[in-house]
Amino acid sequence: MKDYIFGQRNGIYIIDLQKTIRVFKDALQFIRGVAGSGREVLMVGTKKQAQDIIRELSLKCESSYVNQRWLGGLLTNFSVIRGSVEKLIELDEMKEDGRWGLLSKKEQSKLEKVYRKLSKNIGGIKNMLELPGALFVIDSTKEEIAIFCTPSLQFLLFLFLEYGL
Repeated sequence: MKDYIFGQRNGIYIIDLQKTIRVFKDALQFIRGVAGSGREVLMVGTKKQAQDIIRELSLKCESSYVNQRWLGGLLTNFSVIRGSVEKLIELDEMKEDGRWGLLSKKEQSKLEKVYRKLSKNIGGIKNMLELPGALFVIDSTKEEIAIFCTPSLQFLLFLFLEYGL
């Protein structure tokens, strides 16, 4: 990391933009290749400041995202998580086709609670049918659980770091 620090003034580290831009261009080229091959780039940022940005960027790119809470096993136990996604999709369909209105108030209330929880936690991966080709992470400190489960999987990890020497 020190190679990418230009200098320090008043206790603030200054990034060497010439070196950093080369790395960003390489990363962008790789991400384009992943997306171009039909693989998904999963964007992760659960930090308060990153949540809205991750959501908007992912929707713009038609990519999946996690912006609330990283669920343990999201990647390593994807088939189980996919079952919860199927439940969310089923609840969406019930709301759209009118079956929701046929339920009693008590059943609606119970299912609404489940629906809100699923939407919040896995709504961003609703369209992710298989494991992603790359993981794009905003804060490596906050998202260390996501990062630690990636070595056993076959995809690349991109991190934006908060850096202090």
